[in-house]
Amino acid sequence: MSDAAAPAPLAGGLLGRVVAVRRDEIGSLLWSFLYFFCLLAAYYTIRPVRDEMAVQFGHERLQWLFTATFLTMVALIPAFGWLASRLPVARLLPSVYGFFAACLVAFHLAMDAGVEARRVAPVFFVWVSVFNLFVVSVFWSFMADLFRVDAAKRLFGFISAGGSLGAVAGPGLTALVAPRIGVANLPLLSAALLGGALVCIAMLLRLARARGAGARFLKAGDGGERPGLWIGVVRIARSPYLAAVAVYLVCYTLLSTLLYFEQTRLVPAAIADPAERTRLFATVDLAVNVLTLGIQFFLTGRLLTRLGVTAMLVALPVLNLAGFAAFGLATTLPVLVAFGVLRRAGEFAITKPTRETLFTVVPKEEKYQAKNVIDTVVHRGGDAASGWVVAGLQAAGLSLSGMAFAGVPVAALWVAIAVYLGRRNEAMQRAQAEARA
Repeated sequence: MSDAAAPAPLAGGLLGRVVAVRRDEIGSLLWSFLYFFCLLAAYYTIRPVRDEMAVQFGHERLQWLFTATFLTMVALIPAFGWLASRLPVARLLPSVYGFFAACLVAFHLAMDAGVEARRVAPVFFVWVSVFNLFVVSVFWSFMADLFRVDAAKRLFGFISAGGSLGAVAGPGLTALVAPRIGVANLPLLSAALLGGALVCIAMLLRLARARGAGARFLKAGDGGERPGLWIGVVRIARSPYLAAVAVYLVCYTLLSTLLYFEQTRLVPAAIADPAERTRLFATVDLAVNVLTLGIQFFLTGRLLTRLGVTAMLVALPVLNLAGFAAFGLATTLPVLVAFGVLRRAGEFAITKPTRETLFTVVPKEEKYQAKNVIDTVVHRGGDAASGWVVAGLQAAGLSLSGMAFAGVPVAALWVAIAVYLGRRNEAMQRAQAEARA
């Protein structure tokens, strides 16, 4: 990261044994670690509140929330791109985080004033979904500007661990304090954590100025327009491989939505108190993130190396096949919670890292243009479409058990797509290796 001709020596001590950081990078590394910690802790502090708001809104109307989230993101992505191309980083970051912190304070005031939960619920649900997308995106864009390529390779893993710890601390804190302070005060706690992120940003900009590298953070973009998404849609339609990646993700989102609807029906039937429900949602998030962190540290890399792409892609669909069948046979809260924890941890620790490797064998243009569409439009559009599919199943009068069994054929299709994708990916890897030989 240093701008000097000769790189500074690597740091010693405990930090130097954990990460290959140079002495002149230590300050930026630690502030970036703390920044990501505060960011994900802020999100996961209010994520359980979002789940409680979904309960308050009603499982019979959840499809409207998913549709509103998708439409809001489609509208805001180009608007944010326009803003990011015109504001310097030193102004963009405080503006984005300051705006979200102010919204959190406004939500607290509305809840504390006794505004009916069903009125706050839809706005809060959509807002949290958008909040997560934008604050994390802005974070990694800042990191890419702050660290050079060689430093990024050495340091980003350590910085990511800060986010993972924040993802553990956030729901842990919510589970601890929600019954004591009430749901209405949790947005204030999240806003305070965002304030911590703003402090970290100020310190990182100060360090950049001290190195003489601060000018680029004070320079506005060129004002050019961001590329549209249509070219990515065309590339996906023309490529069976990319289309399969999109279908793989749609299967995941459809089953996630199905399980989320089941959760909003079963949890309020078992737990009447909103604070206790919020505590349960936070405890589930905590379990997911602790399990994810453990798998990432000790298993993901080894499993991907030893088992290969196909086995890793198939693992979560097979778990879903078994999980939905088990839940169909025993529609109880413990089964729902255990299945939900395992499938979310499997997505974060195994499936998502493996899914990212699928793009390493496609040309650069497809990698960036198609991947952007899959990560945004396909993912959130899949959520919205799935909401209406599941709402239709509910309207048809399916019981909890019937809804669970409806997920079994989708999981079976998901297994087949996973096998195709894994084998196709391995064939493309072999072809590229032979071409380089």
